[in-house]
Amino acid sequence: MPLVLNLQNVARSFSGPTETVSILRNVNLRVPSGAAVAIRGPSGCGKSTLLYIAGTLDQPTSGLVEILGENPWRLSASRLAAFRNQHIGFIFQDHQLLPQCSVLENVLLPSLAGFAAHSDVRGRAIQLIDRVGLSHRLHHRPGRLSGGERQRVAVCRALIHQPSLLLADEPTGNLDPKSAAEVGSLLLEVAAENETALLCVTHSDELASRFPHTIQLNDGMVTFSALPVAAT
Repeated sequence: MPLVLNLQNVARSFSGPTETVSILRNVNLRVPSGAAVAIRGPSGCGKSTLLYIAGTLDQPTSGLVEILGENPWRLSASRLAAFRNQHIGFIFQDHQLLPQCSVLENVLLPSLAGFAAHSDVRGRAIQLIDRVGLSHRLHHRPGRLSGGERQRVAVCRALIHQPSLLLADEPTGNLDPKSAAEVGSLLLEVAAENETALLCVTHSDELASRFPHTIQLNDGMVTFSALPVAAT
C-alpha cells in the first residue's frame, strides 16, 4: 500500500516566559493508503496537535513530516496552501459550515480557492451530497439541518477534492448516539471506498472500536500502536 503519511521523531513544544511546554515527543507514525486509524488518549495529551501537524495546520518543533513523499514545510506558502487543499480533507467537531451558504455552496467552498483538480466539481459535490442522503437538502442552509446532517455536509466538503488524507477531530463529539453512529459509519465507508488514509481523534469508545487500527497517546508520546505500518 502506498504510504500517505510519514512522521519521524516529531516533537512540538511551546515556549513561554518562564518555561517550555512539551506537547508531542518523538512521535513516529506511518499510515498507508486505505488505513483507518483512531487516535485515543486523555484530554491534553496532544491528539489534536498531532492531527494539526499531519494536516499542515501546525509545524513541528522538530522531526520529519512527509505527505505523499512530500515535505510540506519545504513548500512556499502558496504552494503549501494548494497542496493542503488538494490532498488533505478536514472534519471538525463543530462542522464549521458557513451559515449564510446552502448545503451545496458549503460543499463547494474548497474549490473557491482556485485549486480544484476535478473537472466537474459541482457535479461531484451533488454526487457526494446524494451519497450521504441529503439531495433533498441541497439548497437548505445549515440552520435548517440537524446536527447529524450538518456533519454529513462537512464530510462531503472534506471529500470534494478526493483527498489522500482525511483528518477528523472528534467528528461525533456533538452528536446524539444515533447520529454519531451514522456519521462514524459514513466516515469509514467513504474512506474505504476511496482508499483514503483516515485519522480520527475521538473520545468515543464506540467509534474507536469500529476502527481497524488504533494509536494511544499519553503525555505526548505514542504508548500503544496497532497499525499496518507503524513505528514507535
